Amino acid sequence: MPQFLEPALQVLAGIGLLFGGGELFVQGSVALALIFGIPELVIGLTVVALGTCAPELFVSVSSVLKGSDALAVSNVVGSNIFNVMVVLGSSALVLPLRVESRLVRRDVPLLLAVSAAVWGMASAGRVTWQAGVALLIALVINSVWEIRTAREEPDGMEEAEPQINSETANGGWIKACIRLLIGILLLTVGSNQLVKGASDAASLLGVSETVIGLTIVSAGTSMPELFTSLVAALRGRTDLAIGNVVGSSLLNQLLVLSSCALISGGTGLQVDRLIIERDLPVMVLTTLACMPIFWTRGRISRLEGGILVGLYVFYVIDQVLPRTLPTWQDGFRLTMLCIVLPIVLVMIVLQALLYWRQLRRERITHSVD
Repeated sequence: MPQFLEPALQVLAGIGLLFGGGELFVQGSVALALIFGIPELVIGLTVVALGTCAPELFVSVSSVLKGSDALAVSNVVGSNIFNVMVVLGSSALVLPLRVESRLVRRDVPLLLAVSAAVWGMASAGRVTWQAGVALLIALVINSVWEIRTAREEPDGMEEAEPQINSETANGGWIKACIRLLIGILLLTVGSNQLVKGASDAASLLGVSETVIGLTIVSAGTSMPELFTSLVAALRGRTDLAIGNVVGSSLLNQLLVLSSCALISGGTGLQVDRLIIERDLPVMVLTTLACMPIFWTRGRISRLEGGILVGLYVFYVIDQVLPRTLPTWQDGFRLTMLCIVLPIVLVMIVLQALLYWRQLRRERITHSVD
């Protein structure tokens, strides 16, 4: 136990530094953007969004620079799974989430398409630098598209975007730069501590860095998204809670993964075979499962939120069973495949059918009138 104490403290300290550094990074960036006269809408769609994924970016880049490609990739994949299942599910448990903005309705299919594309890119066992360039180009196109869409339909976007505090810029550009630099410093130190602690913990526990990245590291780097969405749900800004999840998941793949692929150079970003066969499909399927949830009745109920959180618990159990109770693993997976997943799918399909039937009746009623 004393041997495990040091890496555990490093992981906790790294998560704390990442959280504080990300907050200062956002404050400093927003202040500088306001000083330079950048519109608040653009700040919300770019600078603030970048700040929420800063922990994932710094941790994954630090992992690649230290030769831990498995930790970098598993952090991205695990963060996306955590965002959809835990962040979205927990927010719905706090307050049923209404899906009203065109932004969320458009971004969910886009997130599904990007996730499927990343799965395809990684299927060969690595993400090449060419794939990284393609993802970055997609990020630029999507950012421009979002800004233009927001300007054309501002009324439907206001609730989906974070509020910008104009008083942030009152301290002047010097204080803004100091906040930004301190934030970057904390993010750098925190990411190094988290990567070192996670690697040491994996060695002591006898598990791969992939498993640590998919669970502890990804959950730690996703804490800013969790807190942001929970606070948004408590304040009744449910579109912001959903938009935060979808936007962060997009940036994890379009920015974080692409940056790691570019840094890896000609060899490419190596992807563990287990991630390709198990975790990337889980990431795509969780996004796919959200589409009928988003489109039915325009809300995510507490029941659906509870299902998402419960599925993540099962996912984590499946990660740790091979090391703790290996004889139970086959039985657990068989139960998930034959009982749990079919029940969840039937519930989603039934809800979608009932909703579409209700819409059809309403259209018939309107046509008769």
